[in-house]
Amino acid sequence: MSDYRAPVKEMRFVMDDLAGFKELSQLPCFEEATPDLADAILDEAAKFAGEVLAPLNRIGDQQGCTLTPNGVTTPPGWKEAYKAFCEAGWSGVESPTEFGGQGLPETLATVVKEMVCSANLSFSLGPLLTTGAVKALLTCASDELKAIYLEKMITGEWTGTMNLTEPQAGSDLALIRSRAEPQADGSYRVFGQKIFITYGDHDMTDNIVHLVLARLPDAPAGVRGISLFLVPKFLVNTDGSLGERNDAHCVSIEHKLGIHASPTCVLAFGDNGGAVGYLLGEENRGLEYMFIMMNEARLGVGLQGIALGERAYQQALGYARERKQGRDAITGEALVTIDKHPDIRRMLMLMKSRIESCRAVAYYTSGLLDRTHAEADPEEKKRLLYLAEFMIPIVKGGSTEMGIDVTSLGVQIHGGMGFIEETGAAQHWRDSRITTIYEGTTGIQANDLLFRKLMRDQGATARVVFGEVGVTAKALGVSTRPELRAIGKRLGESLQAWISATEWLAGNAKTGLSGVLTAAVPYLHLAVTVSGGWFMGKAALAAARYLEQGESDQAFYLAKIATAQFYADQLLPLAAAYAETVKAGDAALAALGDELFNF
Repeated sequence: MSDYRAPVKEMRFVMDDLAGFKELSQLPCFEEATPDLADAILDEAAKFAGEVLAPLNRIGDQQGCTLTPNGVTTPPGWKEAYKAFCEAGWSGVESPTEFGGQGLPETLATVVKEMVCSANLSFSLGPLLTTGAVKALLTCASDELKAIYLEKMITGEWTGTMNLTEPQAGSDLALIRSRAEPQADGSYRVFGQKIFITYGDHDMTDNIVHLVLARLPDAPAGVRGISLFLVPKFLVNTDGSLGERNDAHCVSIEHKLGIHASPTCVLAFGDNGGAVGYLLGEENRGLEYMFIMMNEARLGVGLQGIALGERAYQQALGYARERKQGRDAITGEALVTIDKHPDIRRMLMLMKSRIESCRAVAYYTSGLLDRTHAEADPEEKKRLLYLAEFMIPIVKGGSTEMGIDVTSLGVQIHGGMGFIEETGAAQHWRDSRITTIYEGTTGIQANDLLFRKLMRDQGATARVVFGEVGVTAKALGVSTRPELRAIGKRLGESLQAWISATEWLAGNAKTGLSGVLTAAVPYLHLAVTVSGGWFMGKAALAAARYLEQGESDQAFYLAKIATAQFYADQLLPLAAAYAETVKAGDAALAALGDELFNF
């Protein structure tokens, strides 16, 4: 497996020129996040990811985790790496300073998270979920619980989990059966089983803080009757020290296709009298609170797709530059490296352009969350939040589907050697395969985009996005550079396809629900394609400005324009096809009765 080198220059370009970090750093709540500090953080994060985490990635994949009578044991080097991770402050980059965090912008934390995920996805999942749990506690925990748990979690001394899924309740959380019984002292006893719990048990910290969805007695049926509870692995004494073991135990770990070093646990709560838990927020609002954590997790999983794509691209590019096979079809030169062959170059460019487009959309979305946090005006705050929430399913759904495609291309470029585990190319694909499933499948992201985000304000937020895309297309169209004008033309055409498909969905939402549901995933792909083109166009415009100013790194900016041109030529034309698929409705699907699937 190749080494990982964080693409720091690319990340800085996207952060500054596409996600608006320079403007963010001037806001009062982020005034300490100066460009110099950001540069120092990125350099140190890149070093840590490449030198400490990346070397453990293969070891973790090969050895995985082990369940012992004393709990889950992580692979060699894991505990030491986690200790170094926390001591360096990486566990609390964006968390509030009052609880031991650094209080830096989400955008900067997003870049750091991408590096960590690229270097070692299995390792990254524990800190990612802990950060999500922290945000849920900040929103709905009592002051007493915040004082006990937040600093320990933010500094990494304790980790956090999210416990939703049960054997009978996967995507349909209305089927949750776990229950919580109130006690005289104000606590609860939690009973039930949760499955697929990432880092549900491990040996890296002394305590684990489980956030658990469960039902109170006489709670309403369905999702309206679910509450959220904090259930620690070890109870905490009044002086902050750890007390007795709680009745929450890992009973098994899953053997998985990928992310072998991330322990995926079955947790049993209450087998010996009930696990002590504490209600978070109000009764029966648990799913609402958990979605705070879920949005964090979905953005994080989108980053995982980008990160794995980047790691696979680096390895495939390195291999293609070394492997010699065949003649150059253009020049006739004998025995050239395979990166000279047009189809290999096409695959490499597909990888590069799709990664860069998804990265830009993800960083932009993180920037929206930062701006939402900093905004004082309620109406503007709501507008920014709606924009961020509109983009999150595009990031999660689009970046994870991209990650699977790109890591698969990485295997393909390696040829037969890609199918051999020893090269490590297959691990990236295996690790990526879960990302379109957990924290909401691609289908769930598509429905979320359509019904919760697009239609909740009658398309007003979507029209804001359309307007911004149109501004970029027009700016490209008046450029003095012909390649930028060509990109602008393609972007404008793809935007019209997106608008047309959106209008069709809006017109059929009430009378043709089956057709709208059938169109949800194609519509998501359409949104991802055009959003990616929007930011590739913005990148080309920024690169052209730097070239006109005579910036020294000409090759970097020329590559930006060439990559945007490739995206416009090879990927934006798909928007029209996706739009036609959306508008085709469900006629063909409805024509195939259940019994016809047998033939």
